[in-house]
Amino acid sequence: MSVEEPVLIADSKHIQLVRRGHWEYVRRKGVTGIVGILAVTDAGKMILVEQYRPPIGKRVIEIPAGLAGDTPDAPTEELAQAAQRELLEETGYEASSMEFLCEGAASAGITDEIITLFRATGLKQTGKGGGDESESIEVHEVLVGEVPAWIEARKLQGREVDLKVYVALCFAQR
Repeated sequence: MSVEEPVLIADSKHIQLVRRGHWEYVRRKGVTGIVGILAVTDAGKMILVEQYRPPIGKRVIEIPAGLAGDTPDAPTEELAQAAQRELLEETGYEASSMEFLCEGAASAGITDEIITLFRATGLKQTGKGGGDESESIEVHEVLVGEVPAWIEARKLQGREVDLKVYVALCFAQR
């Protein structure tokens, strides 16, 4: 099966709307990948982040995550390096290593994004986290065994949960 080249429909600052055949979808501009990080402290606490997400109009519980290659000074940033940077930026934790866990499509019907999930080990808190100047991130540390109940309680408070949290939780419970 030959794959048609995408045709640009609309172009904005951060995203493009494209068409491949009869299918329209969104792709990000200026990134080399997307990373998600499973981070569990030595005390057995999973590090989660919470922030307001305008597309769904709610605060969302997520794993630390972000874009690779999206800064002018690092356009060819390696995914593990981006995971290190995003973990520190969002949570204040540094990791001694990043282990590749898996990768997959985020929402294959609407975007071409592939997310790469890493496990951060050797965690040491060296900063406050909270994200960059464009973000307002709240950091949560929850015992791995208590994450499901904690999530349900947050959902009752009107929060949404990113599906990557559940994937990361499966790896954390192994």
